[in-house]
Amino acid sequence: MELPMVWRQWLACHDRIKDALPAIPLIVIAAAATAVGPSAWHEPRWDEVVWTALSCVPLAFRSRWPLGVALFTVAGDLTLMAVASHISPTPAASFVALYTLALLGSRRTAWIVGSMAAVAITGVYAATHAQSVVGGPGLLRFDLAIAATALGRTVLNRRQNLAAARERVEHAERTREEEARRRVTEERVRIARDLHDVVAHHITLVNAQAGVAHHLMRANPEQAYAALAHIKDNSRAALDELRATVGLLRQPDDAPGSRAPIPRLADLDALVGGFRASGMPVSVSSTGDPSLLAPATELTAYRIIQEALTNTHKHASGARATVVLDYGVHSLRIIVTDDGRPGAPKGAGTGHGLIGMRERATAIGGTVTAEPRPEGGFQVVADLPLSLTPTTV
Repeated sequence: MELPMVWRQWLACHDRIKDALPAIPLIVIAAAATAVGPSAWHEPRWDEVVWTALSCVPLAFRSRWPLGVALFTVAGDLTLMAVASHISPTPAASFVALYTLALLGSRRTAWIVGSMAAVAITGVYAATHAQSVVGGPGLLRFDLAIAATALGRTVLNRRQNLAAARERVEHAERTREEEARRRVTEERVRIARDLHDVVAHHITLVNAQAGVAHHLMRANPEQAYAALAHIKDNSRAALDELRATVGLLRQPDDAPGSRAPIPRLADLDALVGGFRASGMPVSVSSTGDPSLLAPATELTAYRIIQEALTNTHKHASGARATVVLDYGVHSLRIIVTDDGRPGAPKGAGTGHGLIGMRERATAIGGTVTAEPRPEGGFQVVADLPLSLTPTTV
Protein backbone atom coordinates (compact mmCIF):
# COMPACT_ATOMS: atom_id res chain seq x y z
CA MET A 1 0.00 0.00 0.00
CA GLU A 2 2.90 2.35 0.71
CA LEU A 3 4.85 1.48 -2.47
CA PRO A 4 2.35 3.01 -4.96
CA MET A 5 2.28 6.16 -2.86
CA VAL A 6 6.07 6.37 -2.98
CA TRP A 7 5.99 5.87 -6.74
CA ARG A 8 3.34 8.55 -7.17
CA GLN A 9 5.38 11.00 -5.13
CA TRP A 10 8.50 10.17 -7.15
CA LEU A 11 6.71 10.50 -10.52
CA ALA A 12 5.22 13.83 -9.41
CA CYS A 13 8.78 15.16 -9.29
CA HIS A 14 9.75 13.70 -12.71
CA ASP A 15 7.25 14.93 -15.29
CA ARG A 16 9.13 13.71 -18.34
CA ILE A 17 9.30 10.14 -17.07
CA LYS A 18 5.64 10.21 -16.08
CA ASP A 19 4.66 11.51 -19.54
CA ALA A 20 6.69 8.82 -21.28
CA LEU A 21 5.25 5.89 -19.31
CA PRO A 22 2.44 5.13 -21.86
CA ALA A 23 5.14 4.37 -24.42
CA ILE A 24 6.08 1.16 -22.56
CA PRO A 25 2.75 -0.67 -23.00
CA LEU A 26 2.42 0.69 -26.55
CA ILE A 27 5.78 -0.78 -27.58
CA VAL A 28 5.01 -4.09 -25.88
CA ILE A 29 1.60 -4.32 -27.60
CA ALA A 30 3.15 -3.45 -30.96
CA ALA A 31 5.75 -6.20 -30.58
CA ALA A 32 3.12 -8.74 -29.55
CA ALA A 33 0.72 -7.73 -32.34
CA THR A 34 3.36 -8.13 -35.06
CA ALA A 35 4.42 -11.50 -33.67
CA VAL A 36 1.00 -13.09 -34.08
CA GLY A 37 0.63 -15.25 -37.16
CA PRO A 38 -2.29 -17.13 -38.73
CA SER A 39 -1.33 -20.38 -36.99
CA ALA A 40 1.56 -19.70 -34.60
CA TRP A 41 3.81 -17.06 -33.06
CA HIS A 42 6.77 -15.80 -35.07
CA GLU A 43 9.46 -13.18 -34.72
CA PRO A 44 8.02 -9.65 -34.38
CA ARG A 45 8.32 -7.26 -37.28
CA TRP A 46 10.97 -5.07 -35.72
CA ASP A 47 10.63 -2.28 -38.22
CA GLU A 48 7.09 -1.62 -37.01
CA VAL A 49 8.18 -1.89 -33.38
CA VAL A 50 10.97 0.63 -34.00
CA TRP A 51 8.59 3.06 -35.71
CA THR A 52 6.16 2.72 -32.82
CA ALA A 53 8.96 3.49 -30.34
CA LEU A 54 10.10 6.51 -32.35
CA SER A 55 6.54 7.86 -32.58
CA CYS A 56 6.29 7.67 -28.76
CA VAL A 57 9.34 9.90 -28.17
CA PRO A 58 7.36 13.18 -28.30
CA LEU A 59 5.02 11.85 -25.60
CA ALA A 60 7.72 12.67 -23.03
CA PHE A 61 6.70 16.33 -23.43
CA ARG A 62 2.93 15.90 -23.76
CA SER A 63 2.02 17.61 -20.46
CA ARG A 64 4.23 20.62 -21.21
CA TRP A 65 3.13 21.17 -24.81
CA PRO A 66 -0.05 19.14 -25.34
CA LEU A 67 -1.09 20.87 -28.58
CA GLY A 68 2.38 20.78 -30.16
CA VAL A 69 2.91 17.11 -29.24
CA ALA A 70 -0.53 16.17 -30.64
CA LEU A 71 0.13 17.91 -33.95
CA PHE A 72 3.66 16.46 -34.19
CA THR A 73 2.65 12.86 -33.47
CA VAL A 74 -0.34 12.98 -35.81
CA ALA A 75 1.85 14.45 -38.57
CA GLY A 76 4.48 11.76 -37.98
CA ASP A 77 1.93 8.92 -38.13
CA LEU A 78 0.35 10.37 -41.28
CA THR A 79 3.78 10.64 -42.91
CA LEU A 80 4.59 7.03 -42.00
CA MET A 81 1.32 5.80 -43.49
CA ALA A 82 1.96 7.80 -46.69
CA VAL A 83 5.58 6.78 -47.36
CA ALA A 84 5.62 3.29 -45.82
CA SER A 85 2.23 1.81 -46.45
CA HIS A 86 3.63 -1.69 -46.06
CA ILE A 87 4.31 -0.92 -42.37
CA SER A 88 1.64 1.56 -41.20
CA PRO A 89 1.21 0.46 -37.59
CA THR A 90 -1.75 1.70 -35.57
CA PRO A 91 -1.10 5.37 -34.66
CA ALA A 92 -1.27 4.65 -30.94
CA ALA A 93 1.02 7.56 -29.99
CA SER A 94 -1.36 9.96 -31.74
CA PHE A 95 -4.26 8.59 -29.71
CA VAL A 96 -2.35 9.18 -26.45
CA ALA A 97 -1.45 12.71 -27.58
CA LEU A 98 -5.08 13.46 -28.47
CA TYR A 99 -6.19 12.20 -25.05
CA THR A 100 -3.63 14.46 -23.35
CA LEU A 101 -4.72 17.47 -25.40
CA ALA A 102 -8.37 16.84 -24.44
CA LEU A 103 -7.34 16.51 -20.79
CA LEU A 104 -5.13 19.60 -20.58
CA GLY A 105 -6.33 21.86 -23.40
CA SER A 106 -9.52 23.76 -24.07
CA ARG A 107 -12.63 21.89 -25.15
CA ARG A 108 -12.84 23.69 -28.49
CA THR A 109 -9.19 23.05 -29.40
CA ALA A 110 -9.39 19.41 -28.32
CA TRP A 111 -12.42 18.62 -30.46
CA ILE A 112 -11.17 20.55 -33.51
CA VAL A 113 -7.78 18.81 -33.46
CA GLY A 114 -9.33 15.43 -32.56
CA SER A 115 -11.90 15.57 -35.35
CA MET A 116 -9.38 16.71 -37.98
CA ALA A 117 -6.90 14.05 -36.86
CA ALA A 118 -9.57 11.34 -37.03
CA VAL A 119 -10.58 12.35 -40.57
CA ALA A 120 -6.95 12.68 -41.71
CA ILE A 121 -5.86 9.31 -40.27
CA THR A 122 -8.87 7.54 -41.77
CA GLY A 123 -8.44 9.20 -45.18
CA VAL A 124 -4.69 8.58 -45.48
CA TYR A 125 -5.02 4.98 -44.35
CA ALA A 126 -7.82 4.32 -46.86
CA ALA A 127 -5.86 5.99 -49.68
CA THR A 128 -2.59 4.15 -49.00
CA HIS A 129 -4.23 0.77 -48.56
CA ALA A 130 -6.76 1.06 -51.37
CA GLN A 131 -9.67 0.60 -48.99
CA SER A 132 -12.99 2.30 -48.49
CA VAL A 133 -13.09 5.21 -46.06
CA VAL A 134 -15.92 3.49 -44.22
CA GLY A 135 -14.15 0.13 -44.26
CA GLY A 136 -13.41 -1.74 -41.08
CA PRO A 137 -9.72 -0.84 -40.46
CA GLY A 138 -10.13 2.83 -41.47
CA LEU A 139 -13.33 3.28 -39.48
CA LEU A 140 -11.66 1.67 -36.48
CA ARG A 141 -8.89 4.28 -36.56
CA PHE A 142 -11.50 7.05 -36.87
CA ASP A 143 -13.38 5.71 -33.84
CA LEU A 144 -10.21 5.38 -31.77
CA ALA A 145 -9.20 9.00 -32.42
CA ILE A 146 -12.66 10.30 -31.45
CA ALA A 147 -12.74 7.98 -28.43
CA ALA A 148 -9.34 9.25 -27.23
CA THR A 149 -10.61 12.85 -27.34
CA ALA A 150 -13.90 11.94 -25.64
CA LEU A 151 -12.08 9.98 -22.93
CA GLY A 152 -9.79 12.94 -22.19
CA ARG A 153 -12.77 15.31 -21.83
CA THR A 154 -14.59 12.78 -19.63
CA VAL A 155 -11.64 12.38 -17.29
CA LEU A 156 -11.23 16.17 -17.12
CA ASN A 157 -14.92 16.65 -16.28
CA ARG A 158 -14.71 14.02 -13.59
CA ARG A 159 -11.66 15.64 -12.02
CA GLN A 160 -13.37 19.03 -12.10
CA ASN A 161 -16.49 17.58 -10.49
CA LEU A 162 -14.41 15.92 -7.77
CA ALA A 163 -12.54 19.17 -7.14
CA ALA A 164 -15.82 21.10 -6.94
CA ALA A 165 -17.28 18.52 -4.56
CA ARG A 166 -14.15 18.68 -2.41
CA GLU A 167 -14.38 22.47 -2.34
CA ARG A 168 -18.03 22.30 -1.32
CA VAL A 169 -17.19 19.89 1.49
CA GLU A 170 -14.37 22.12 2.72
CA HIS A 171 -16.60 25.19 2.50
CA ALA A 172 -19.35 23.39 4.42
CA GLU A 173 -16.83 22.39 7.07
CA ARG A 174 -15.57 25.95 7.40
CA THR A 175 -19.14 27.25 7.55
CA ARG A 176 -20.04 24.65 10.18
CA GLU A 177 -17.09 25.70 12.34
CA GLU A 178 -17.96 29.39 11.96
CA GLU A 179 -21.60 28.67 12.84
CA ALA A 180 -20.51 26.70 15.91
CA ARG A 181 -18.26 29.56 17.05
CA ARG A 182 -21.09 32.04 16.47
CA ARG A 183 -23.52 29.96 18.53
CA VAL A 184 -20.97 29.61 21.33
CA THR A 185 -20.46 33.38 21.35
CA GLU A 186 -24.19 34.06 21.43
CA GLU A 187 -24.68 31.59 24.26
CA ARG A 188 -21.80 33.12 26.21
CA VAL A 189 -23.28 36.61 25.84
CA ARG A 190 -26.75 35.38 26.82
CA ILE A 191 -25.46 33.67 29.97
CA ALA A 192 -23.41 36.77 30.81
CA ARG A 193 -26.58 38.86 30.56
CA ASP A 194 -28.44 36.47 32.85
CA LEU A 195 -25.64 36.51 35.40
CA HIS A 196 -25.50 40.30 35.29
CA ASP A 197 -29.27 40.59 35.80
CA VAL A 198 -29.34 38.13 38.68
CA VAL A 199 -26.31 39.50 40.52
CA ALA A 200 -27.13 43.18 39.98
CA HIS A 201 -30.74 42.77 41.13
CA HIS A 202 -30.29 40.65 44.22
CA ILE A 203 -27.02 42.15 45.44
CA THR A 204 -28.54 45.62 45.12
CA LEU A 205 -31.48 44.54 47.29
CA VAL A 206 -29.24 42.79 49.78
CA ASN A 207 -27.06 45.88 50.04
CA ALA A 208 -30.07 48.15 50.59
CA GLN A 209 -31.62 45.85 53.19
CA ALA A 210 -28.29 45.47 54.97
CA GLY A 211 -28.09 49.27 55.20
CA VAL A 212 -31.60 49.40 56.66
CA ALA A 213 -30.77 46.68 59.18
CA HIS A 214 -27.59 48.46 60.21
CA HIS A 215 -29.47 51.73 60.68
CA LEU A 216 -32.30 50.18 62.72
CA MET A 217 -30.32 47.63 64.69
CA ARG A 218 -30.24 49.76 67.83
CA ALA A 219 -33.26 52.02 67.34
CA ASN A 220 -35.76 49.41 66.19
CA PRO A 221 -34.50 45.83 66.51
CA GLU A 222 -37.79 44.34 65.22
CA GLN A 223 -37.59 46.18 61.89
CA ALA A 224 -33.90 45.36 61.70
CA TYR A 225 -34.78 41.69 62.22
CA ALA A 226 -37.33 41.92 59.38
CA ALA A 227 -34.70 43.49 57.10
CA LEU A 228 -32.32 40.64 57.91
CA ALA A 229 -35.06 38.16 57.00
CA HIS A 230 -35.44 39.90 53.63
CA ILE A 231 -31.67 39.67 53.16
CA LYS A 232 -31.90 35.94 53.77
CA ASP A 233 -34.76 35.55 51.28
CA ASN A 234 -33.04 37.62 48.59
CA SER A 235 -29.73 35.83 49.01
CA ARG A 236 -31.53 32.47 48.70
CA ALA A 237 -33.33 33.71 45.56
CA ALA A 238 -30.02 34.89 44.13
CA LEU A 239 -28.47 31.48 44.73
CA ASP A 240 -31.45 29.74 43.12
CA GLU A 241 -31.29 31.91 40.00
CA LEU A 242 -27.52 31.56 39.77
CA ARG A 243 -27.94 27.80 40.04
CA ALA A 244 -30.53 27.88 37.24
CA THR A 245 -28.32 30.05 35.03
CA VAL A 246 -25.23 27.92 35.57
CA GLY A 247 -27.45 24.89 34.97
CA LEU A 248 -27.64 25.98 31.33
CA LEU A 249 -24.03 24.82 31.05
CA ARG A 250 -24.83 21.28 32.20
CA GLN A 251 -24.78 18.27 29.93
CA PRO A 252 -28.04 17.05 28.32
CA ASP A 253 -28.00 13.83 30.37
CA ASP A 254 -27.91 15.62 33.73
CA ALA A 255 -30.80 15.00 36.10
CA PRO A 256 -33.81 17.23 35.30
CA GLY A 257 -34.24 18.04 38.97
CA SER A 258 -30.84 19.77 39.00
CA ARG A 259 -32.21 22.66 36.95
CA ALA A 260 -34.51 25.33 38.32
CA PRO A 261 -37.27 26.80 36.12
CA ILE A 262 -36.57 30.09 34.37
CA PRO A 263 -38.39 33.13 35.77
CA ARG A 264 -41.61 34.29 34.09
CA LEU A 265 -44.04 37.17 34.49
CA ALA A 266 -46.00 35.02 36.94
CA ASP A 267 -43.03 35.60 39.28
CA LEU A 268 -43.34 39.37 38.94
CA ASP A 269 -45.13 39.73 42.29
CA ALA A 270 -42.20 38.13 44.12
CA LEU A 271 -39.78 40.38 42.23
CA VAL A 272 -41.71 43.55 43.10
CA GLY A 273 -42.17 42.35 46.66
CA GLY A 274 -38.40 42.28 47.11
CA PHE A 275 -38.10 45.90 46.04
CA ARG A 276 -40.97 46.94 48.27
CA ALA A 277 -39.34 45.20 51.21
CA SER A 278 -36.17 47.20 50.54
CA GLY A 279 -38.12 50.44 50.84
CA MET A 280 -38.85 51.31 47.20
CA PRO A 281 -42.57 51.69 46.37
CA VAL A 282 -43.47 49.87 43.16
CA SER A 283 -46.88 49.68 41.51
CA VAL A 284 -47.78 47.23 38.72
CA SER A 285 -50.67 47.38 36.28
CA SER A 286 -51.50 45.41 33.14
CA THR A 287 -54.02 45.50 30.28
CA GLY A 288 -54.86 42.96 27.59
CA ASP A 289 -54.67 39.18 27.35
CA PRO A 290 -51.33 37.60 28.35
CA SER A 291 -52.29 34.06 27.30
CA LEU A 292 -50.53 34.19 23.91
CA LEU A 293 -47.17 35.25 25.30
CA ALA A 294 -44.21 33.13 24.16
CA PRO A 295 -41.87 31.76 26.88
CA ALA A 296 -38.87 33.61 25.43
CA THR A 297 -40.81 36.86 25.50
CA GLU A 298 -41.82 36.20 29.11
CA LEU A 299 -38.21 35.69 30.17
CA THR A 300 -37.08 38.78 28.27
CA ALA A 301 -39.89 40.89 29.76
CA TYR A 302 -39.07 39.67 33.27
CA ARG A 303 -35.37 40.46 32.88
CA ILE A 304 -36.04 43.93 31.45
CA ILE A 305 -38.37 44.81 34.33
CA GLN A 306 -35.87 43.38 36.81
CA GLU A 307 -33.00 45.42 35.37
CA ALA A 308 -35.07 48.63 35.10
CA LEU A 309 -36.19 48.42 38.74
CA THR A 310 -32.66 47.52 39.86
CA ASN A 311 -31.34 50.63 38.08
CA THR A 312 -34.03 52.75 39.74
CA HIS A 313 -33.13 51.40 43.16
CA LYS A 314 -29.42 51.81 42.51
CA HIS A 315 -29.37 55.24 40.88
CA ALA A 316 -32.51 56.89 42.29
CA SER A 317 -32.85 55.54 45.81
CA GLY A 318 -36.12 56.62 47.42
CA ALA A 319 -37.91 57.11 44.11
CA ARG A 320 -41.27 55.58 43.29
CA ALA A 321 -41.52 53.22 40.33
CA THR A 322 -44.43 52.11 38.18
CA VAL A 323 -44.58 49.11 35.86
CA VAL A 324 -47.17 48.98 33.08
CA LEU A 325 -47.75 45.86 30.96
CA ASP A 326 -49.85 46.46 27.84
CA TYR A 327 -50.68 43.25 25.95
CA GLY A 328 -51.59 44.27 22.39
CA VAL A 329 -52.63 42.18 19.41
CA HIS A 330 -49.09 41.41 18.24
CA SER A 331 -46.77 42.90 20.84
CA LEU A 332 -46.23 43.50 24.54
CA ARG A 333 -45.31 47.01 25.62
CA ILE A 334 -43.53 47.41 28.94
CA ILE A 335 -43.18 50.85 30.53
CA VAL A 336 -41.09 51.20 33.70
CA THR A 337 -41.05 54.74 35.10
CA ASP A 338 -39.61 56.33 38.22
CA ASP A 339 -40.17 59.82 39.56
CA GLY A 340 -36.48 60.44 40.28
CA ARG A 341 -36.96 62.42 43.43
CA PRO A 342 -34.64 65.42 43.74
CA GLY A 343 -31.67 64.80 45.93
CA ALA A 344 -31.79 61.06 45.46
CA PRO A 345 -28.26 59.61 45.70
CA LYS A 346 -26.85 58.27 42.45
CA GLY A 347 -25.04 54.96 42.41
CA ALA A 348 -22.13 54.18 40.14
CA GLY A 349 -22.96 52.07 37.11
CA THR A 350 -21.20 50.47 34.16
CA GLY A 351 -23.95 50.85 31.56
CA HIS A 352 -24.06 47.08 31.02
CA GLY A 353 -27.64 46.92 32.27
CA LEU A 354 -29.04 49.11 29.50
CA ILE A 355 -26.92 47.28 26.92
CA GLY A 356 -28.18 43.95 28.22
CA MET A 357 -31.82 45.07 27.99
CA ARG A 358 -31.37 46.16 24.38
CA GLU A 359 -29.55 42.95 23.47
CA ARG A 360 -32.31 40.83 25.02
CA ALA A 361 -35.03 42.69 23.17
CA THR A 362 -33.15 42.61 19.84
CA ALA A 363 -32.56 38.85 20.18
CA ILE A 364 -36.33 38.19 19.95
CA GLY A 365 -37.15 40.95 17.47
CA GLY A 366 -38.09 43.68 19.95
CA THR A 367 -36.81 47.13 20.89
CA VAL A 368 -35.93 49.01 24.07
CA THR A 369 -35.61 52.75 24.64
CA ALA A 370 -34.36 54.28 27.89
CA GLU A 371 -34.19 58.02 28.53
CA PRO A 372 -34.74 60.67 31.20
CA ARG A 373 -38.21 62.18 31.51
CA PRO A 374 -38.66 65.96 31.01
CA GLU A 375 -40.53 66.26 34.29
CA GLY A 376 -37.85 64.30 36.14
CA GLY A 377 -37.03 60.66 36.62
CA PHE A 378 -36.29 57.95 34.09
CA GLN A 379 -38.37 55.80 31.76
CA VAL A 380 -37.72 52.48 30.04
CA VAL A 381 -40.03 51.41 27.20
CA ALA A 382 -39.79 47.94 25.66
CA ASP A 383 -41.82 46.58 22.73
CA LEU A 384 -41.61 42.80 22.45
CA PRO A 385 -43.38 40.41 20.03
CA LEU A 386 -46.05 38.21 21.60
CA SER A 387 -45.25 35.10 19.55
CA LEU A 388 -41.95 33.88 18.14
CA THR A 389 -40.84 31.26 15.64
CA PRO A 390 -39.86 27.92 17.21
CA THR A 391 -36.15 28.59 16.56
CA THR A 392 -36.11 31.92 18.36
CA VAL A 393 -34.46 31.83 21.77
